[in-house]
Amino acid sequence: MSSQIKKQTKHAQDDGSADLLIGLVGRGIQQSRTPRMHMAEGAAQGHRILYQILDADAFPRGEAPLEKIVDAAELCGFAGLNVTFPYKIDVMAFLDELSPNARAIGAVNTVVFRKGRRIGHNTDKWGFEEGFRRNLPDAKMGHVLQIGAGGAGVAVAHALLSLGAARLTITDANAARAAALVTQLSQNAGAAQIDAIGLDQLPEIAPTGVVNATPMGMAKLPGSAYPVELLHPDLWVADIVYFPLETELLAAARAAGCRVLLGSGMAVYQAVRAYELFTGRKPDPMRMKATFDAFIS
Repeated sequence: MSSQIKKQTKHAQDDGSADLLIGLVGRGIQQSRTPRMHMAEGAAQGHRILYQILDADAFPRGEAPLEKIVDAAELCGFAGLNVTFPYKIDVMAFLDELSPNARAIGAVNTVVFRKGRRIGHNTDKWGFEEGFRRNLPDAKMGHVLQIGAGGAGVAVAHALLSLGAARLTITDANAARAAALVTQLSQNAGAAQIDAIGLDQLPEIAPTGVVNATPMGMAKLPGSAYPVELLHPDLWVADIVYFPLETELLAAARAAGCRVLLGSGMAVYQAVRAYELFTGRKPDPMRMKATFDAFIS
């Protein structure tokens, strides 16, 4: 990196006024639309953002430890990192500070490097909530089933409770992880009922809504986390995966007559909040959504 870019990115970390270098860390993320949204919004506001995909599956010398990726990004003058599957929980071990929401949720998807400190935030919770409110505003929240209790799942579960789920059932291939999330959520659940079940028990319950918070459905992990034979028209179905936008689960849900929520909502609105954290500037959510929609393959 040139000394000029280093100087600009360092200044940008202080007041958000100059060029920014940002990265996205994850695995199997070559199709991510996040870089486009940030770079286009920066250009619309008159400043340049250089956004790099740091895909651990595509490193030329093989996968690097997460700690080394974070160290290298900070050393090279990145203003921050977005963090996605499978690092949203693991990355917390390499940070100096957590925002209140990241600490409460127990996962980080946005890291800001500022004044020699690494600060972790979570914009996934608000991103899912905002997408849900805008696209399924009258969805029945009597009993919501969430599949997946990993880094994205913890944020989604908190969001579902904030959205008014009366009962939230969690399931995960890792039963201990699902149970741990139930314990965490129960500390501030209010009147909501929260429980965990095994994947083999899915046919035994009758939820009003289903959320896939696993990576299954991604281009590199095809399939449906929820048995498609259990779908029926009275269900609403949401997915957090957005590449491809129409996952196998959502395609089957549409065919069964279900209302569906695309993963694009969470993807766009988490980016809106992350942009503000990185730059110190208010983005235009509709402009960022238009950028996302323009590059859907």
